[in-house]
Amino acid sequence: METVKTSSKHPKGLWVLFGTEMWERFNFYGMRALLTLFMVNSLLIREADASIIYGGFLALCYLTPLLGGFIADKYLGNRNCIILGGSLMAIGQFLLFLSASTFSDNLGGAKGLMWFALFVIIFGNGFFKPNISSMVGSLYPKQEKSKLDSAFTIFYMGINIGAFLGQFICPYVGDVKDAAGVRDIFAFKWGFLAASIAMIIGTVTFFILKNKYVVTPEGRPIGGLPKHNTSEDFEEGESQTAKFSGKFIGFTTILFVILFFVFRYFLVGEFGFNSVEMGQLIKGIIYPFIYAAGISLAFLIMSSAENKIERQRIWVIYIVSFFIIFFWAAFEQAGSSLTFIADNQTDRNIFGWDMPPSMVQIFNGLFVVLLALPFSLLWDKLRAKGKEPVSPLKQAIGLALIALSYFIIAYNVKDLGNSGLLAIKWLILLYLIQTMGELCLSPIGLSLVGKLAPKRFSSLLYGVFFIANAAGYALAGTLGAIIPATGDKFAKAQEIGVNLQDVLDKKVTLNADQVKAFSTAQLPTEYTTFAGFTIHNLFEFFMVFVVLCGIASVLLAFLSPILKRMMHGVK
Repeated sequence: METVKTSSKHPKGLWVLFGTEMWERFNFYGMRALLTLFMVNSLLIREADASIIYGGFLALCYLTPLLGGFIADKYLGNRNCIILGGSLMAIGQFLLFLSASTFSDNLGGAKGLMWFALFVIIFGNGFFKPNISSMVGSLYPKQEKSKLDSAFTIFYMGINIGAFLGQFICPYVGDVKDAAGVRDIFAFKWGFLAASIAMIIGTVTFFILKNKYVVTPEGRPIGGLPKHNTSEDFEEGESQTAKFSGKFIGFTTILFVILFFVFRYFLVGEFGFNSVEMGQLIKGIIYPFIYAAGISLAFLIMSSAENKIERQRIWVIYIVSFFIIFFWAAFEQAGSSLTFIADNQTDRNIFGWDMPPSMVQIFNGLFVVLLALPFSLLWDKLRAKGKEPVSPLKQAIGLALIALSYFIIAYNVKDLGNSGLLAIKWLILLYLIQTMGELCLSPIGLSLVGKLAPKRFSSLLYGVFFIANAAGYALAGTLGAIIPATGDKFAKAQEIGVNLQDVLDKKVTLNADQVKAFSTAQLPTEYTTFAGFTIHNLFEFFMVFVVLCGIASVLLAFLSPILKRMMHGVK
């Protein structure tokens, strides 16, 4: 009877990690909901640049886990890195609060503060993120590793309760409009302050409870200093430290430099550093850095694989990570292009209440909270019947769902014209379908890395998985910047006395005064393009995501049986 009892319950440590992650996500998603609107309205940054900065910021938040994972595995241990990361994020949010409190007196200084705040949050996230995920797997004895899909889905629910609370409370206090619909650009600071307080609560909670509950089934502390690890912390016969030869480290460095300049040329059309425009700097430095780092690190880890089975399992992580890029590129429009559409071309009236545009993202967190447990039970039920889809196939389903969500929204914006408003129910439906896709893909991906990664560089392989997220967010920034002019832009052009449609169609030429007025009002003078295609309207913009995710879904579904064989018995 005893074995049944142990295998049916999740350890209490899962709930401590759940709570810590919940407050961290409150802080991160709450700030994320406000960030692009704060940049555009208070700091007067162009929408396209705000999308690029947002993509770069999110991407770096998922690149620094490599560094955090390495430092934890080698020196500080998971616990200390979580406390350090949480403290840095609380400080970063407070710096955003200061930026949002001072922009009216000193715009340049406030922009500088915002950059420094984002920098601190990026490093805090790097220390926090890979370490809490890798601790979840260590709570379970070897014979219960099959419960990890279910454990990560519960853990994922914690993430999204936090996201839901953050996306409700931070916009509620920070994204405020008066009766006439005029935004209070001084209110953003209260949203950032709420995010800072949430992070302090999460970090203190973990600090107090870690020694009692975050332990192995035998009662040994999880995530302590690496020098205290024993052979019991590793799989039988597995090396306890990752060995990277000097030759391979040197070759990886050269590979990184070459790839950096290749991606730089591909993204901004130059090898040198002539452009100093903000959006171009991020697109031409941060994005190539992320893409090059991902491929270089993947090569370095593979060089240390000890046998064919280990090598093939790592390849499965890489292949799945590649497809995840397209999912996040589409999903992360939530904080940029979808927020701008919610702000400028959506009827947000719900039962007589006008929902703040930054709060529309809340439906994602809400639906995850409602659906995480049913999805966890669904996988358990299918597993019991021997019909559970293999992890890569679940992820292919996730990609298909996100393609479907954009297909539905594309057809609903098709006939809006330049002044029509999208009904908010279509954005809610989009978030519902995307959430179902996310539940098929994200927790399953975390679990897959936990099951396939050799222990000696599991945090590093989580880092690779997060780099795939980073590459997705970088691509999200690039794609978010190609959003065509929304209804508010046509109205602003009308106030200047110009028909924006005629300008875009090259039917009229602006005089010097009009060019200056367009620049001040941040209005476009030509259509955006992507991969050689001109984006004329929102329908074409959304169809980009349908095509990208649709093709990725079909390819991953086709590869699933091959990947199943390469997993060598890991379910």
